[in-house]
Amino acid sequence: MGRGAHRDHRGRRMSTAPPVHAFVQPLRPWLAQCEEMLARYAGGHVPEVSEPAMNTLAAGGKRVRPMFVFCASSGDEEDRPALVAAAAAVELVHMATLVHDDLIDGAATRRGRPTVARAHGAEAAINVGDFLFARAFAELTRIGSPAAVSALADASLDLALGEMGQQRAAGDLGLTVQAYMSRCRCKTGALFSVACRLGAILSGGSEEAQLRLASFGTRVGVAFQILDDILDLSGSPSETGKRRGTDILSGTVTLPHILAIRDEPALGNEIGRVTAAGEGLEALCDKLAVHPGAAAARQRALEEVALAAEALDGDIGGADADALRTIAAGMVDRYA
Repeated sequence: MGRGAHRDHRGRRMSTAPPVHAFVQPLRPWLAQCEEMLARYAGGHVPEVSEPAMNTLAAGGKRVRPMFVFCASSGDEEDRPALVAAAAAVELVHMATLVHDDLIDGAATRRGRPTVARAHGAEAAINVGDFLFARAFAELTRIGSPAAVSALADASLDLALGEMGQQRAAGDLGLTVQAYMSRCRCKTGALFSVACRLGAILSGGSEEAQLRLASFGTRVGVAFQILDDILDLSGSPSETGKRRGTDILSGTVTLPHILAIRDEPALGNEIGRVTAAGEGLEALCDKLAVHPGAAAARQRALEEVALAAEALDGDIGGADADALRTIAAGMVDRYA
C-alpha cells in the first residue's frame, strides 16, 4: 500500500503527517477493487433489487470505512483479498442502513438523488436494505474468519439498538448528552469501529491492537455524527444532498439542540412547535446554527477526534497511525 512513503530511511514513522491525499493515493488500487466488488454484489440480481441497489451505489460516498479497514491493517499484499472483501462488507452494511434510515425518516433525497423509498416505494426499500445486509455477511463468511463475522455481527446489533434508541427518543427535548452520545456510539461509531477492528483481525493483530483501533473508530464515528448533526442546521441542500433541518422535522434531538436548550430553555418549545407544524424551519435552523450550542457541539466533536488519536498511542500492530489520524482530521476539516 505504499506505507514506506510515510517512514524515514530507517523505517520509522515520521512525526509530521502529509496531507490526506498522500495517504489516500496508495489506497486507490485497493479502493478500486472494493468498488468493483460492491458493484458485483449490488448488481446481477433480480431487477427489483439490483436497480435500486446500483442506484444507491452510484450515489457515491467517501468510502471512509473501507479506507479504515485498509489503514488499520498491516497492508500486506497476501492479506489483500480478505481485506477488500471485509471493506466491501462494511460498506454494504453502511449502504443498507442508509436505505432503511431514509425510509424511517421519510427522506426524499440522499446525496442529491431520490432515496430508494421515494423512487421505488417502502417495500422495495425494506427488501433492498435486507438484501444488502444479507449479502454483506454472505461475502464476509467466504473469507473464513469467524472472528471477522462475529465482529460485524456485533456492530450490526449495535446499529439496530442505536436506531431503536433514536426512535424511542423521538421528540424527547429533555434528552441528555449522555443518552445522545450512547446513541452515536451505537448508530454511527459501531461501523467505524468494526472497520478498524476488521483490519486488525485480518492482519493478525493482538487483542490490544484490536481494542485500540476499535476505540479510535468509535470516537471518530461519534465525532462524525456530531458534525453531521450540526451540518443538518447549517448546510445547504446542494452541500448535504438533503433538506436542511431534517432532524428537527423527524423529531431527532441532536447535540446542538440539547446544548442550545440547556443554555436557552425556550428554544425547546420552539423546536417542538416546528417539529409538530413544519413551519418556521429555515428561521429555526438559522438560529440554532449560530447559537453557542452549535459551537460547543463542534468542540465536543474535536475532543472526540483528539481522544481517538490518543487511542493509537500503543500497540496497534501494523496499522498506519499517521494515515488513520490524518484521514480522521480530514473528515473534520470538511465541516470547518
